[in-house]
Amino acid sequence: MNMHFSTLTTLTVSQYSVVQYCCLSGSNFDVAYSKRFSRVGFLKTHHCTKMSRLYDTVAPSVIDEKLLLKAIDEQGPKEEAGRIAKEEETEFADIIALRLDFKNILKIDNLWEFTSLVKLQLDNNIIEKIEGLDSLVNLVWLDLSFNNIEVIENLDKLTKLEDLTLYNNRISVIENMDTLTRLHVLSIGNNNLSSLDNLIYLRKFKNLQTINLSGNPFCDEAKYKLFVVAHIPSLVYLDFRLIDENTKTAAKEQYRYAIEELVADETSAENKRLELEAAETEFNKQMAAYVENLDGPQLFESLFTDDPEAQKLASLPGVDELLNTYKEKMVAICQQVFSFGLQEHEKRQKEVSEFYACVEEAKKENKEMGVTKIADFDKYRKKCLADLTLISDSKVMDSKLGEYDEETSKLWDILMGYELQLVDQLEDTIKDFERSLADMVSNFVEHVQGLISQVRDLENIHHEKVLEIAISTLEKYVKNELDDELSEELKMLLVDKDTITSAVSASHDVHLLKIDNREDDIIQRANGWMASLMERIHQEEEVVRNRDRVKEINNFIDNLKEEVRNLELPGMQ
Repeated sequence: MNMHFSTLTTLTVSQYSVVQYCCLSGSNFDVAYSKRFSRVGFLKTHHCTKMSRLYDTVAPSVIDEKLLLKAIDEQGPKEEAGRIAKEEETEFADIIALRLDFKNILKIDNLWEFTSLVKLQLDNNIIEKIEGLDSLVNLVWLDLSFNNIEVIENLDKLTKLEDLTLYNNRISVIENMDTLTRLHVLSIGNNNLSSLDNLIYLRKFKNLQTINLSGNPFCDEAKYKLFVVAHIPSLVYLDFRLIDENTKTAAKEQYRYAIEELVADETSAENKRLELEAAETEFNKQMAAYVENLDGPQLFESLFTDDPEAQKLASLPGVDELLNTYKEKMVAICQQVFSFGLQEHEKRQKEVSEFYACVEEAKKENKEMGVTKIADFDKYRKKCLADLTLISDSKVMDSKLGEYDEETSKLWDILMGYELQLVDQLEDTIKDFERSLADMVSNFVEHVQGLISQVRDLENIHHEKVLEIAISTLEKYVKNELDDELSEELKMLLVDKDTITSAVSASHDVHLLKIDNREDDIIQRANGWMASLMERIHQEEEVVRNRDRVKEINNFIDNLKEEVRNLELPGMQ
């Protein structure tokens, strides 16, 4: 016997009262939730001790096309999925509700086509792992109760989920639900939850109003109810019962200091999160402007990252002062590049926004002209159709039909003319935009190249001065005129003039390569962005728009002509 009905006799009077109260209380408790929780109540009393369904008596099922088609068909024409299946060839992508309960399913699989699915029932199976749900991004209602699940996982993509049921599984920790910000109802009773502190995790779900925790080990603790109510202030219903004001007051009083400390920690964490988010947003903006890491000494420091000779040469007498001067001047130039890059980025974004606004305005005006012509034609169409129903003479009928066909053809010519006019208008607008954007990118690149050239000049000057110091140091070292002790690594470079000169030149080459690479990176990204944007505008946007519009006009005219052909006219009998 189906458990939906066999368990009906186990409903107690008190449970029925709770469900009935929830339905009639005038609260926000949805009728669907009340039905669902009443069913959970039935099953709860039926399973007095925790039980997981075993699959040693029946072979586990696999979610394949055969099972899915059967499940859809079983839902019947009154159900949305069944209605779709019976009206036309089944398209999984169109189905919004699917029941796969009591199928002895071991693994969630092959649901990737159900992209429109809003409601999914997988309860009363033998599922051990939450998986295979990533494509169900529109899911609002998910029932995984009465399975063998031990870990909450793989729900990250279900950001629209509002109702989640994990009742009667083997879960010991509430976790991995951070993206479920819309969660309104959570049923996780009859699991292995033993730590009340774990419930603090649920504070992040600001929309959570209904939760079922009954049947977990921590429910036996005397402080259970007040702890839950105090730590999850958004709750309206707990374990099938409305939380009354007295309970809220008592919970607030008992845990006042703990909650104040918790709120302070949460506020601090939230402020830190906002700071990191703001920093990430700012960095992304800098990347879009191609000047990230140019607002400080990052480029200067990167010159020496892969320079094996840098540390040795830095110990030459007087080089440390040179490096400080070099760094100060280079950072100043980099900051100019940074500021200029952000300014130019804002100009480019403004130009792009104005372009799209201009395109939308042109499309709007063109559409209004078309709508006006269609409205005029519609008046003619209605009169013509009315006249046709009164004509009995076949010759007059043929003449009238010919006139109608001619008028629809004229309408087609007018609408196509408007579209060609829009195509020409947009083509000119796109050309003007492309020229303007090309000038902006070109000016940006030239200015950046000029500034980077100054950095390159600084490197060349620094190189010459280091080389002078190196040769002078070598001469003094050979004559034993150095007062300071030299490092063993530096002594190895002061063997002869060729050795020290090669080291200085190798270091210089590394620095120039880093500078050149940064310059090339900025130029390539700027030009690449413009090329990609224009390609998208020309091909992915304008060509597609034109093709869709022509298709729309043709279909519209065909429908007008088909409408007349399908009329039952007296003169055509």
